[in-house]
Amino acid sequence: MDEIVKNDYNLNISRYVSTAEDELTIDLKEVHSELEKIETRINISTNKHNKFLKELGLKLI
Repeated sequence: MDEIVKNDYNLNISRYVSTAEDELTIDLKEVHSELEKIETRINISTNKHNKFLKELGLKLI
């Protein structure tokens, strides 16, 4: 009741209950590292795929 009196009897829910969500913390170094790993795997797979295409006499990607 003291809090309601302190807020001039305003019963607006947002005065008493926060609906805001916590902001996510993103570790940019970790994301960058993961993207580099993905890029490396893509390059390895592309090279492997191109090797097969070359053996078949097809256009490389």
